[in-house]
Amino acid sequence: MHIKVIGVGKIKEKYFTAGIAEYQKRLGAFAKVDLLQVRDEKAPESLSAAEMEQVKAAEGTRILEKIKDNDWVIALAIEGKQRPSEVFAKEIEDLGTYGHPDITFVIGGSLGLSPAVMQRANDTLSFGKLTLPHQLMRLVLMEQIYRAFMISAGRPYHK
Repeated sequence: MHIKVIGVGKIKEKYFTAGIAEYQKRLGAFAKVDLLQVRDEKAPESLSAAEMEQVKAAEGTRILEKIKDNDWVIALAIEGKQRPSEVFAKEIEDLGTYGHPDITFVIGGSLGLSPAVMQRANDTLSFGKLTLPHQLMRLVLMEQIYRAFMISAGRPYHK
């Protein structure tokens, strides 16, 4: 299985980098995991609705360039589908079993994901109604992917 995580913007804090690297290392026993970053658009605090859409569109173009035609794309979004860890684990397992071994997770920038990225997505995922910084979201996602593989393997990590 090949897992790809595409995130907008750089990870600046070393503690996030270290945590993400730890889960990437652990996941190596189950899948090849690639972490890709795309440049975020510079955006002042006060933007019009049209300017917000332009920022999301520019970031979305960069994201879509990293997605292959055969990738199964899961977009992380507040309005996405929430599911328990066990269900998430089963979904990932089923994707690998039934012909979708290339899974790409997409984390947008501060304004979210463009309509084009959301349209390309095969599924959505939400970790709740809270807004989290994209750096923290990458760490949380990596932990949840690792948890999913541990659940599927029947290992005692998940409690």
